[in-house]
Amino acid sequence: MQHTFSSAGDLTVVPYPGSEPRLLRLGGGVETAYEYRDGGGYRPTGAVTALADAVERSGLRGRGGAGFPFAVKVNSVRAGSPAGAGAPAGRPETVVVANGEEGEPASFKDRWLLRNRPHLVLDGLRLAAALVSARRGYLYVSDPEAEQSVRAALDELGGTVRGGPELAVVRVDPGYVAGEETAAVQAINGGRAVPTDKPPRPYEAGVAGLPTLVSNVETLANLPFLDRWGADAYRAAGTALSPGTFLATVTSANRAPVLYELPYGLPVTDLLALHGIPADSVRGALVGGYFTGLLDHTFTGLTLDHETLRRAGSGLGCGALALLTEECPVGVAAAVLNYFDRENAGQCGSCFNGTAAMAAATTALTEGRAAEDDVERLRRWSTVLRGRGACGTLDAACNTAASLLDRFPQEVAAHLGNHCPDCAGGTATDRAPYRVETEALL
Repeated sequence: MQHTFSSAGDLTVVPYPGSEPRLLRLGGGVETAYEYRDGGGYRPTGAVTALADAVERSGLRGRGGAGFPFAVKVNSVRAGSPAGAGAPAGRPETVVVANGEEGEPASFKDRWLLRNRPHLVLDGLRLAAALVSARRGYLYVSDPEAEQSVRAALDELGGTVRGGPELAVVRVDPGYVAGEETAAVQAINGGRAVPTDKPPRPYEAGVAGLPTLVSNVETLANLPFLDRWGADAYRAAGTALSPGTFLATVTSANRAPVLYELPYGLPVTDLLALHGIPADSVRGALVGGYFTGLLDHTFTGLTLDHETLRRAGSGLGCGALALLTEECPVGVAAAVLNYFDRENAGQCGSCFNGTAAMAAATTALTEGRAAEDDVERLRRWSTVLRGRGACGTLDAACNTAASLLDRFPQEVAAHLGNHCPDCAGGTATDRAPYRVETEALL
C-alpha cells in the first residue's frame, strides 16, 4: 500500500505493512479541516491533567534530532512559567513554537506534514499550548509551500484553532542552523535565524523573554493520537524505551526518496526488504541525517531505535536514512563536510575555520592529493574541535570526520594511494542519494 506524493511523483509515502498509519495519510491532496474533523481531529479539550499524564506515560520522544523526552520539555516550561511569581493577570505566561524549519538536507518529513496534514500539526500545537497554558503560538517554517499550506489551513479555521492560542506563522530562509531552538527563538524575536549562547534555554527565556516550548512538528503531530487513544495505544508500537512510530526519509542511489512511517525497533533488514535493496549491497549509511556521521556495513545488523543506534555510536536523529550502495564513503564524507563549511553560521572561529579545514582535507583525500599527515591532522581536528562551537554544526563535522576514519580505514588508505575507482570521475557533491532534492518535489 503506497501513495505517490507530488505531481512529479518524486516522493512515495508508505506506512509499514499491516499497521494503521498515525501520521501519514494515504488520500490524495492536502487534508482539509472538514476531512480532519471527520476523522476525529480537533476534539474538545478535556482535562489537561489527563493529557499530561498520557504524555508522561507514553514516553513520547522528540523527533527533531535529539530524541529528548517531550514530557521533560513540557515540565521544564511549566516550571519556568512566571505564574507562580505574581505575574499580572492576562499576561501571556508561556509560548509554544512548532518548529518546522527542516534544515537537515536528508529529511523531508516535516515539510510533508506541513504541506499535506497542516491540521494535524495545528491540532498538536493546540494541545501543546494547553499543556503549558500558552496563549501565544508560532509556526516556524522555511519552506514556502509549507507556509502556504499552513496559512490556508488557518484561513479555513477563521484564523485560529478554537480553544487554542493566538497563532502566527514565521518564515525564514532555510539553513542547517536555522532550526536550532535558540535560532528559532531569535528569528521570531526579530533577529537572525542563528543559534545564540546558552543559557538561557528557551524554556527559561524564549520568545519575548517568556518560557517557551519549542517542539518539532512531527513531535506535536503525535499529540492528537495520544489525546484520543491514550498512552497504552501509543505504546502498542515500538519498544519500551523508544515507543511509537516515526517518519523515516529514506534515500539511496538512483531511487526517488521514500517517506515511511515505521515502528521503532524495526530491524534494518526489514526496512531494506521493504525498500527493495539487498542488505549485502549496502556498504554504509548516514543515519539520522548528517549529524551523527557514517556507519559502515554493520548498520544492516541493527534495529531502528534510539538505544541500539546510540550503542553503535550513532543516532536515529530526525529519522533520515541515506543508504550508501554505489558511493565511496570518502566522497560522501567530503561532500557532507563541504556542506557544513558552507552552512556554518560564521559566528564561531573554531567552527568557521574548523569545518573549512576538515572539508579541505577530505576533499584532498577524495581527489588523491592527501598524504598521511593530512589524515593525522583530520583525526586530531575531529577530536580537539569537538564541543567548541555555539551549536551542533562543528560537532556534526567532527562526527563525520571521525566516523570516516574509524569505520572506513581501507577506503581511506586506498585514497592515499589514489586507487579508488568510485572517485575516479571527480569529487562527490552533496546531492543525491544523501540529499532530498526539494525543488523536484514542488
